[in-house]
Amino acid sequence: MKTERPGKPAARRLPLELSVGEVARRSGIAVSALHFYEAEGLIRSHRTGGNQRRYAREVLRRVAIIKVAQRAGIPLKTIAEAFRALPQERTPTVADWTRLSSAWKLELDRRIERLTHLRDHLTGCIGCGCLSVKDCPLHNPWDRLSQEGAGARLLDPD
Repeated sequence: MKTERPGKPAARRLPLELSVGEVARRSGIAVSALHFYEAEGLIRSHRTGGNQRRYAREVLRRVAIIKVAQRAGIPLKTIAEAFRALPQERTPTVADWTRLSSAWKLELDRRIERLTHLRDHLTGCIGCGCLSVKDCPLHNPWDRLSQEGAGARLLDPD
C-alpha cells in the first residue's frame, strides 16, 4: 500500500509553454495588453497547429519588467529600446535588470527633481509671462522670460 509522506506535497509538473490566458492570469496584464506588447516587439509567441498563441515561461519576467518600468513612468518606447539589447530567447537576468534599471535611474531622478520643484512652487508664479509686470516683479520682471520661449519657463524649462 502506497502512502503519501506527511508535509510533502506531490510534485507538480509546470508547463513549458503558456497560453495567452495563462500569461494574463499569472502576470496580471490584460490579454489585449499582451497582444499589444507582442505587436510592439516586447514579447514573442509562436502559434500552435490550431493557431493559438503560446509563450515561453520566460515571457513572465519580461512582462514583469515592463510592468515595473511603466509604473515608474518609463515610456514604453524606452522599454522597447532597452529590450532590443536583450536576446529574445533568453530570460532577462539579474545583470540585465541591473543594467536596465541603472540606465532608467538617471531619468527617474531628473523627473523626481522636476516634480518636487513643481510641487514646491505650484502656488506661486509659474513664470510664463501670463501675469502682469505689476503682479510678477520677482519671478518675471518686465516679462523677460518671454524671450526664452512659450510656456511655464521657470517650472518647465524643457
